[in-house]
Amino acid sequence: MDWKKLLSAKRWGYEHREIKNQDIARSEFQRDYDRLIFSSPFRRLQNKTQVFPLPGSVFVHNRLTHSLEVASVGRSLGRIFYTKYKEAKEGVDERYPYLQEIGNIVSSACLAHDMGNPAFGHSGESAISHYFSNGEGLKFKSEVTEEEWQDLVHFEGNANALRILTHQFSGKEGGGFALTYSTLAAIVKYPCAAIDGNLKGQGLHRKKYGYFQPEKESFIKVAEELGMLKDANHSDVYKRHPLVYLVEAADDICYNIIDVEDAHRLSILSPERVEELLIPLTNDNNILKRLASIEDVDSRVSLLRAKSISTLIQQCSQVFFENEQAILNGTFEASLIDNINPHLKEVMNKIEEISVEKIYNAPTVVQIEVAGYKVMSGLLEEFVPAYIHNSSAYDKKVVALIPSQYKNTDKTTYEKIRSVLDFVSSMTDLYAVELFRKIKGISFPSLD
Repeated sequence: MDWKKLLSAKRWGYEHREIKNQDIARSEFQRDYDRLIFSSPFRRLQNKTQVFPLPGSVFVHNRLTHSLEVASVGRSLGRIFYTKYKEAKEGVDERYPYLQEIGNIVSSACLAHDMGNPAFGHSGESAISHYFSNGEGLKFKSEVTEEEWQDLVHFEGNANALRILTHQFSGKEGGGFALTYSTLAAIVKYPCAAIDGNLKGQGLHRKKYGYFQPEKESFIKVAEELGMLKDANHSDVYKRHPLVYLVEAADDICYNIIDVEDAHRLSILSPERVEELLIPLTNDNNILKRLASIEDVDSRVSLLRAKSISTLIQQCSQVFFENEQAILNGTFEASLIDNINPHLKEVMNKIEEISVEKIYNAPTVVQIEVAGYKVMSGLLEEFVPAYIHNSSAYDKKVVALIPSQYKNTDKTTYEKIRSVLDFVSSMTDLYAVELFRKIKGISFPSLD
């Protein structure tokens, strides 16, 4: 792959428009960032669970704050690579005009990376998948193709993000978000369809999948335009766009470190335990002296979080720089964070182990996952059959609850299911719970 093709300002839905940046305030890729941050799907992330239940008296991260922090880290990763590359090679800006924009491209992709995730974190994805694989949705298997069925039994937030950004929703302007091709490609961690993904041992690019069947041609169009490599063993599978590695690294850095900080704020991990985990990541010989000068416990943890993230940014950007050619050749088959300094990697493995044991299995986390599972399943049980059949008076009343933007000219069973999933996956945690309670008769709408 070649940076000259990989970095493109061509916009989805506006391919024939001449690329002539007349905005003196923003580059084309900064415009991507602004379009995302002012959008409704992005704002809804503030009421979607990251790990812990949405905050009460103690603030913890939600999907929106997580995405903003990932975007900040992603921008740094991109800028560091550009600076290293420019220092190592002459005439970079002349040969690759958009290389200096890598930080902005990565930052925009980071901002959008979780926009397709449903309510209640990963349990929301699992609930949608389970409804079709083992729930009432199983009865629709004979009405869809095998490719479409794999979309349904393996619901993937990453693929849903691409759909949100490119799909023509009813009543909306054509072109979706009209993002640049490079930003769109940098979001797709697994450049294949569901039927070709979810495979172990077939390469990192096929670990999951990156687009639903309706977006297949759209993704291929982007991939071909950018000169992304095809998998030698499968004509419809591509190797990752190189910037995906930086987006992935930014996400890995943030959730590993920030989850520890949130666990401290919720008293799941003691300050002493947090210091034990994070001090080895700070790469600062004076860190103990600095900590000793700070009395406030939260400030001590914040310092460790900042220093740890800084270390990991430097490590991951160096791995990306050193392996640039293998990444461009499509032969680099690991995440950046898996290739950092062995000692630091050992520390990260310990953090992951503690996170699984103490954080992800904390009672409050498990409770929200179980409740979310029931809510998402319950919503699908009502909306999917009603929208597919739409024959009884009850069906019509249920369908009337679906906003018009999600009602396209659906003809096939798969298209109808996809529209329901567009609606349900867009819900915030609070809205999903409220609607579930109302349609199940647990509570009633206010008559005010």
